[in-house]
Amino acid sequence: MIVPFDKLKATAKKAFLNLGLSEEQAETCAHIHASSSADGVESHGMNRIPRFAEYVGKGWVNVNGRPELIRAKGAAENYDGHLGIGITNALFCAERAMKLAEVHGIGLVALKNTTHWMRGGTYAWKIAESGYIGISWINTESCMPMWGSDEKSVGNNPFCIAIPREDGQIVVDMAMSQYAYGKLGVYRLAGKKLPYPGGFDKDGKLTDDPGAIEDSMRILPTGYWKGSSLAIALDLAAAAISNGLCGSDMDANNNGSCTGCSQIFIAIDPYMFGEKSDIQSMLNRRVAIADSAHPIDPKHPVKCPGESTISRRKKSLSEGVNVDDSIWEQVCALADGKTLSGRIE
Repeated sequence: MIVPFDKLKATAKKAFLNLGLSEEQAETCAHIHASSSADGVESHGMNRIPRFAEYVGKGWVNVNGRPELIRAKGAAENYDGHLGIGITNALFCAERAMKLAEVHGIGLVALKNTTHWMRGGTYAWKIAESGYIGISWINTESCMPMWGSDEKSVGNNPFCIAIPREDGQIVVDMAMSQYAYGKLGVYRLAGKKLPYPGGFDKDGKLTDDPGAIEDSMRILPTGYWKGSSLAIALDLAAAAISNGLCGSDMDANNNGSCTGCSQIFIAIDPYMFGEKSDIQSMLNRRVAIADSAHPIDPKHPVKCPGESTISRRKKSLSEGVNVDDSIWEQVCALADGKTLSGRIE
């Protein structure tokens, strides 16, 4: 169904207020969730609100938790998130990374003991829109097999990088699996098959059936062995830099998705060694050449990552945001102060 953006945000805000968030927290989280869905990332937008409510109820998210500075060294800072709200913790760290970059040319903030940041691209977009190159990633509990295995033993550990092009930011926001579980849920709820095979069923056969992959927990690493290799490296790096938990530590705690995870936020001044006008000209030249590549289907021209997002955002804000009917029903129930029952997406 299509819901006007303002109604979507207002309903989400009521749900968050009923969960015990402050006015400021509820406003921020509602805006981020609604904006993610407006950008076409339903899986980590409105779809995640019911699960967030579940985690607050279980005590896995501490709505009163705030980032606490543990150590600082030059252009780097380390914070303990105290299991606070993933979105507000991550926004704080993205801001701190940019403040450090303003002084040093580069800023790195490592966050430990936090919770799910929802759409990872949120923070890369924010950094790029502020004029910095943004790099961020997170480790997760094991939800994907290492290449050569048939059991989950590594996270899909999303990675983001954003380039501040004034004519339209270039932003990559990707899990280390062909499809994140949230995306599988979007296709399953819509009754659709995946565009490309995204994992294996219980019989070990490659499939485009999202429900079968969710049941087997055998999502396909991006680039096969390359994706699982990057996933374990990102896990180790995030845990080491933040002095936080690695994926197997989260497995042992068994507190749902990303509870207690480690996150890294890097902001880089792109004009440290060159003139802004020259660098922006180069970015536009490179993007234009990439976009002019001959398309397989003329109806779908080639676009650099992030360009289609900007188009979807404009359409959603003017025409309304697509929301799954069952998700909308759950969010409205939370906004009415009701407790959810049955399957939580």
